[in-house]
Amino acid sequence: MALTDEKNYITPEGFARLQAEFHQLYKIERPEVVRTVAWAASNGDRSENGDYIYGKRRLRQIDSRCRHLMKRMDFAVIVDSKEQQHLEKIYFGAWVTVFNLEDDSEHTYRIVGKDEIDPNKGYISWVSPLAKALHGKSIGDAVRVQTPKSEGEFEVIEVRY
Repeated sequence: MALTDEKNYITPEGFARLQAEFHQLYKIERPEVVRTVAWAASNGDRSENGDYIYGKRRLRQIDSRCRHLMKRMDFAVIVDSKEQQHLEKIYFGAWVTVFNLEDDSEHTYRIVGKDEIDPNKGYISWVSPLAKALHGKSIGDAVRVQTPKSEGEFEVIEVRY
């Protein structure tokens, strides 16, 4: 299944960020660049016109990103964790605190969509090895996870939405 053919599970906040980025690019940045390119084109020789060359390149970048964002939004399935039924179990949108049994460290993660991944905030994709292992688990459950770098064992110590 191609990336654009699969459902794009996303939180309401993540979807709002995609919309905001699309709006910024399409409604604000793109018209500015189009004006610059039109002005630069009117100056004559385009082969050595930096404003024209850079503007056309930037326009292609904006259009490419806008197409990507539109596809991601078209296939978005917004999952609102406020509507979660089983608050004691780990599902999409959950904040999960785990205790690493290998190195006695504690980590908190939020399980989010692929477009929302942010390691600095602890946002991990629902398709990551850890998120998949935690899916459906509850406080007190232990999971063994094989990641690309190592293998670890974690105990769930908190689940919240």
